[in-house]
Amino acid sequence: MNRRALVLFSGGQDSTTCLAWALDRYEYVETIGFDYGQRHAVELECRTQVIARLRSEFPEWGSRLGRDHMLSLSVLGEISDTALTSERAIDFDKNGLPNTFVPGRNLLFFTFAATVAYRRDLQVLVGGMCETDYSGYPDCRDNTLKALQLAMSLGMDSPMVVETPLMWLNKQETWQLAHTLGGPGLLELVRQETHTCYLGDHTTCHEWGYGCGTCPACQLRAQGHDTYMRGQP
Repeated sequence: MNRRALVLFSGGQDSTTCLAWALDRYEYVETIGFDYGQRHAVELECRTQVIARLRSEFPEWGSRLGRDHMLSLSVLGEISDTALTSERAIDFDKNGLPNTFVPGRNLLFFTFAATVAYRRDLQVLVGGMCETDYSGYPDCRDNTLKALQLAMSLGMDSPMVVETPLMWLNKQETWQLAHTLGGPGLLELVRQETHTCYLGDHTTCHEWGYGCGTCPACQLRAQGHDTYMRGQP
C-alpha cells in the first residue's frame, strides 16, 4: 500500500482541500509549490499561512505533514503569453480556450514533482485538477493525467500514482469535501487563508474568501460557496 504522498500545493482552495484529503488518507505527506512568474503570486504567501494553521489547528494532520518544497520555474513565465503570467485582460483565444491557460503548466508541475518524489521516496502525487468545474484546460483532463502517470512511471522505472480527488467534483462539492474532512475549522481556514483570484486581489474579503469577485476563478468559487451554503440546514 502506498503510504507516502507529495501534494502539488499552490495555496488555493482546491489544493488546500487536496492537502487535507491526503493528510486524512496517508501516513506521511510533503508539499510542493512552484513560482512560475504568476500574476497572482500572492498565493505563494498564502501557502505558508495555510501550512502553519494546518499544523497548529489539526495536530493529527500536523504530525503527518513533512517538508515543503518550493521550486522556481520562472522560465515557464518567460515563454508564456497568458493572462496569468502578464498584465492582460482575461479573454478567450481563437482556439476557444481562455487566455488564462498556461500551456504545459501541469505537465511540468507533475514532472518536477515526480522528480522530487523519486528522491524523497514518495509514491503518490496529489493534484487538484478537475474536469467538472474548470475552464477547459486540456492539462486538467483525466485522460491527460492518466497518460502522464504512465509516462512518468515508465520514464523513472518506478511506479508513480497520480491522485486527483476533485476530478469529478463541482465547486459546491469541493466545499462539502472540506467540511467532511475538517469540519467548520477547515472551511474557515479555506475561506480566510487560501487564494484563487486570477488577478491577485487578496485585500477584498467576501463571504467565500478573498478575491476581486469578477474574474472567472472568483465567480466559480463564489457560486460554489453560495450553492453549498444554501444546502446547509
